[in-house]
Amino acid sequence: MAIRDNVLDVRERITRAADRVLRDPGDIKLVAVTKTVEIPLIVEAIEAGISCVGENRIQEAARKFPELPPVEKHLVGHLQTNKVKAAIELFDVIESVDSVRLAREISTRCTAAGSQASVLVEVNTSGEESKFGLDPSEVLEALDDMSTLPGLKVVGLMTVGAFLPDPDDVRPCFRMLRAIRDEIEERVIPGVAMDHLSMGMTNDFEVAIEEGATIVRVGRAIFGERG
Repeated sequence: MAIRDNVLDVRERITRAADRVLRDPGDIKLVAVTKTVEIPLIVEAIEAGISCVGENRIQEAARKFPELPPVEKHLVGHLQTNKVKAAIELFDVIESVDSVRLAREISTRCTAAGSQASVLVEVNTSGEESKFGLDPSEVLEALDDMSTLPGLKVVGLMTVGAFLPDPDDVRPCFRMLRAIRDEIEERVIPGVAMDHLSMGMTNDFEVAIEEGATIVRVGRAIFGERG
């Protein structure tokens, strides 16, 4: 299928998933993940209605972004502290803040630049050592620290669920993130908002929506298998 058809298909799937749990599909942001996707195909997706793109790597984003029409840009991959300065210049949202140390570096760089970074705190809900993210038990204490940092605006949580053949088996990861969000909202941490749950990718975004995702990160279902 053409990219336009793929975008329409993904949006229809988002709508059906939202309808199943009586949610408004308009409350769910679709981030088209463009890792290894070349500029003409990204432009085609934007022309098909994609308004937000997600990149995993700083170098790749720096090469592509100047050639794209205006869209919202999310960093969805791991961020090293030595690349924070470039990240805050390139991206509107950093979804992958996985440590207080990284949050402090973002705060320092934003303060120096007179800017503010919107970030999501990444949580490792699968328990897999290969995945980045805070341990669920560490999130509240980390947010207490991050809430005091100037130039940093926490707007939600992100997770990468376990990669399993049956999407329904990933549901516990998404339920865990939602439960952490609920606990944070009950705590009412000044300066911390829980506007977003970024969870769900091509294999499992419909289950994530059923469990409360407000952002889904979809690459292969839009652009096809990566070479």
